[in-house]
Amino acid sequence: MPQFIKDGRLQADHWRLLRPDESDKLPDADPAEDVIVPLASWLADVDGWRARGGSVGVYLSPDDDPAQLQPYLAELALIAVDFPAFTDGRGYSLARLLRERYDYAGELRAVGDVWADLIRPLWQVGFDAFAVKDGKLLDDGDYYNTFSDSYQVTYRQPLPLFRRRVTRP
Repeated sequence: MPQFIKDGRLQADHWRLLRPDESDKLPDADPAEDVIVPLASWLADVDGWRARGGSVGVYLSPDDDPAQLQPYLAELALIAVDFPAFTDGRGYSLARLLRERYDYAGELRAVGDVWADLIRPLWQVGFDAFAVKDGKLLDDGDYYNTFSDSYQVTYRQPLPLFRRRVTRP
């Protein structure tokens, strides 16, 4: 079973990410299997996906509009955001939109070209699960606390550092 990081530790992953092939067809999946499907596939057959025995999550590509998921957010236990390249940062914005604008409270998973080095910044914008690319997992360490503090405002820290500092007499 593939592994991913959630709650700060390595865990077994029971979800299967279904990516379309060259002809835009999804691979077959057992109806009882928990799957993650592309946004376009979800929107094309919402009732069909709901009727499956297994759970269904949705993944967003960097150019997908998360507003299209708004009517379904309460029923989706998992939303994955795809990072097709290490240098593509659009997924950070998608995570903040899902958490802050649309109040998504389920699992938000980073998938694709995700490296262990990115876990803290991804966590800061709202991700809580990370499918790290094969060969990019350093160890089963503390990925959330690689820095003692940050200057920026994030989903996890809504106040900038200068507002958090305590003045000394």
